[in-house]
Formats: sequence, C-alpha cells, structure tokens
Amino acid sequence: MQAPQDEALMVVWGQRLAERGGPLYLAIVEVLEQSIRTGELREGARLPPQRALARGLAVDLTTITRAFTEAKRRGLLDASVGRGSFVRSGTGASRWRDDRQAVIDLTMNLPPVPVQPSLQRMLQDGVARLLRRQDVSVLMSYRLTVGALEERQAGVQWLRPLLGHRPVDEMLVTPGAQSAMVAVVSSMLQAGDALVAEQFTYPGIRALAAQLGLVLSGVGMDAEGMRPDMLDRVLRESGARLVYCTPNIQNPTTATMSLQRRHDIIEVAARHKAMILEDDPYGLLPHDPLPALARLAPPRVFHVATVSKTLSPGLRTAFLVAPGPDQAQRLTAALRATSLMGAGLLTGLTADWIRSGQAGALLSAIRSELVARQEIARSILGENSCCAHPAGPHVWLRLPPHWSSTDFVTYVRRQGLALVPSDVFTVAGDAPGRARIALGTAADQGALTEALTAVAAALGHKRAQGYHNVV
Repeated sequence: MQAPQDEALMVVWGQRLAERGGPLYLAIVEVLEQSIRTGELREGARLPPQRALARGLAVDLTTITRAFTEAKRRGLLDASVGRGSFVRSGTGASRWRDDRQAVIDLTMNLPPVPVQPSLQRMLQDGVARLLRRQDVSVLMSYRLTVGALEERQAGVQWLRPLLGHRPVDEMLVTPGAQSAMVAVVSSMLQAGDALVAEQFTYPGIRALAAQLGLVLSGVGMDAEGMRPDMLDRVLRESGARLVYCTPNIQNPTTATMSLQRRHDIIEVAARHKAMILEDDPYGLLPHDPLPALARLAPPRVFHVATVSKTLSPGLRTAFLVAPGPDQAQRLTAALRATSLMGAGLLTGLTADWIRSGQAGALLSAIRSELVARQEIARSILGENSCCAHPAGPHVWLRLPPHWSSTDFVTYVRRQGLALVPSDVFTVAGDAPGRARIALGTAADQGALTEALTAVAAALGHKRAQGYHNVV
C-alpha cells in the first residue's frame, strides 16, 4: 500500500510530466531534480519503489529504471539492494538556498554539461581507449613541454575552422589558457612595459599584468569591441608592443568583431609595430565562425584557444599558436620555465576526442544548450536589458540608473544569487552599471529560469535611499 506522501508526489509528477517534451525518462529525471531543488524531496528521503512509481505515472518499468540510472549518474540518488533509492546527501534544497545565505552561482563562465552525449561516459570510454593505445607509464610520466606530435596535430585539426591550416611546428599544447598567456606576455614584455587591452577585459589578464609589473592601458570599445581609432591613440601614447584582445563573444561585453573591424585592428597594430595576443576561448561556439586574427595576419598574432569554454575546464588543455617557428621556440622555453608540461592523461584524452569526432559532437551539444539558455535569458530579462550573443555563455546585464553594479550584486547575493560586478573587468574609466551573468553554471534550464526570474525581480526593486554595501 502506498504512503499518502508517495501518492501526492506522483500526482504532482504526473502533472509536470504532461507539460514536458523530449524523452520520457529524461523528463522524469528533470521532474525529480525539480522536486529536490524546491525542497519537496529532502536529502535522505526515500523514493517510491520503481514498480509503484511506474504504476502511479502510467509508464513502463524500463522507463523508470532508465530514469533512476540517469539520476544516479547525475549524483541525485543513492541506491542499495533491499533498501531502495534515496535522495543523495548534498543535493537537496540546502544546496540552492539555506536561509538565503547559500547561493546559485552565476559567476563562472563554464560550458553547460549536456545530457547527451554523456560526459561521464565519454570520460570512461576515452580513458579506457587511451590505456589500450598507450602505456600508462608514458601517459603519467614527464613529457614534451608543448605536447606530443599527435596532440599538436589534433590542435591543428580542432582550430582549422578559425585558422585554416597551420604548420604543426607553430602549434603548442599548454595546460590552460592562462599558462599560454603567461608565456606570451613574459616572452614579449618586461616589468614597466605597457600592455594594451579592451576597456573592459578578462580579469585574468589584469591579474597577469599586475603580477609581472606591467602598465595596463584600456582601449575604448563599441558594439564590435575594441575601436581602431582608440587603439591608435593608446598605442601612440603608450608605445606598447603587445595588444591583448578577444574578438569573439568578448568577455564581458559579448561584442564580436566584424571582418572589417578585424582588418582595421590588425592594420593599426602593424602601423605601430605591435604584436597581438588573440585570446579566443569562444571562437568555435558560433555556427559560422569568422576567421581568427591569426588567420588574417599570421606573422603578427599569437592565438590562444582553450577547450575550457567549449568542452570542459576539467580537461585543462589549451592550444597556443605562434606567429612562426622562432617564436614557438621562445614560447616553449617560457612554458618550460613556468608550467614545465601539461598532464598527459588530459591532453591525450582531448586529442583522442578531437580525432574521433567526439569533441565535435560535444561542442555541438553545448552550443545547442547555450542557444536555448540565451533564449531563456532574453525572454526573462528582455532584449534591451543585456548585451548577448546567440551562442554565448554569458550576458552583460544593463542595470537601472538607481543601481550601481556593486550594490546590485551585493543585493542579489542576499537573495541567493551570485553575479559578477563590472568593476572586476574595468581597466579604464568608471565601472558601468552592468553585471555579468554566466548561463552555463546552472544545473539545468529550470534552475536557470528560476535564477534569472529572481534577477529580473531584483532589477525592478527600488533601492532604498542610502543603500550601501556595508555589513
């Protein structure tokens, strides 16, 4: 005989399932996750037996079994023979809110984990395949600083849509984009030198400039990113020999340079005999990517492309393309001095996925999920409230005049949401009334909808006179 709470739960689930499309077993997992997130199911709660659930929802037992298997894979359930299935500790409502202190983190620009292909299955199969092909002592030993030949060839293959064909001796494999940028900047500049970047830029380059004692100068921007006329003025005044920029889905503004703007930026840099460090973590996210600066002017551009934003940050792999073989040798020395080498298991796995086509399939799934999440953001926040790219991982939220960026971010954090204030990105001028919202960190589209609805409500909240970020 079913407990009353089980019967009530199945009634609610049945109503929610009727509103969802897609594979039925995945819809059941989503409904289960929603019940956990909202507190309808608490941590440690026992679920109805699978047969009883199948009868109550009028579905076959195989569908319930597949749903429970997927829920366990996602870390939602624990199960043991003879005891049943229970909501796993650490997944309940307290994970999302606890007296409004815990937060839904929308700060990290991560690619969302797609349901299909299964990242866990890809990892399991990929590591097993690697161990069949390579001796474990080779994978886990010291290795070439810039990656094995087949890993560098995989980098050439992966970036071909952006760069065309590049010689393998110009391709370096690095343990993350930051390592690659440290190598480029440290080999080009010394303490006291100027480094030019966009007015609003990636915080990692700000940290790098501070660590190396560089003078960071910001270049004014418009809807396409860095303005050529402003770059010309900053280079003339600073004498900088290196320009850092992100031409695709710029972080944080989401600006993407047109083809003409790319040519204009290259022309200005060449006129001042400056090199360009092209940071391109998002270049492969658009369906029809524009050519990279490094394709338009190979001898003048260092190109950095991490897989952290297109596949998974856990792979810790980035590709650094040098302007030529001589620069590649200097960069190899810089990488050896700072990071020595990458992790053979991770770079080998990345290369294997690229060669097999699995990386392309994962990228396609992530792109589709980001497109869906951008549509959710546009529908909730409004097209006029944020700068966005249709396949981008974040939005650059415009705040009402009564909110400063810092005050708004502090306010929504007290509501259980974490965003990034604009001052984190600001190199020159005052921090604007903006906040960056990362769309990939929410567990699913339902969680993102809940979070963005709360953000929209906060936008309409009239800040009290004298509100300050003081506790």
